[in-house]
Amino acid sequence: MSFMNYQIKASSISNQDAIVHIKQSNIDFGTTTTTADTLPNPAELLLGSFAACILKNVERFSGMMKFSYSKATLEVNATRLENPPRMDNIQYNLTIYSDDKKLNGELLKKNLEKFGTIYNTLKLSCSISGTINTIDHV
Repeated sequence: MSFMNYQIKASSISNQDAIVHIKQSNIDFGTTTTTADTLPNPAELLLGSFAACILKNVERFSGMMKFSYSKATLEVNATRLENPPRMDNIQYNLTIYSDDKKLNGELLKKNLEKFGTIYNTLKLSCSISGTINTIDHV
């Protein structure tokens, strides 16, 4: 069994918002009510990680499955339960802009769901459902 290790840092100042420091990126996120409508909250960052996992694997599998695409867009919706607070259901809609006949949406979906690190981590604690649509190049 092989292992990969990850490390991030985060910081906050009392009564201000926080920052996640990842490699050369800084991602601001909200911890105060003042920025609740403008900065992502922790739940949205979690869904952002889920989206990043799917989009990274679209790129990865485009090479392995030998299909080309011009872009991919993803919408993610989730239901949060209150007691205890947790994600209950995640739904995604992936749209891939491609007219490549080698793009097998069903096989891609199977691979995304089988090999996605964040996908599989979240699947252990909540239900996930999704669709993949293809649209000719834009």
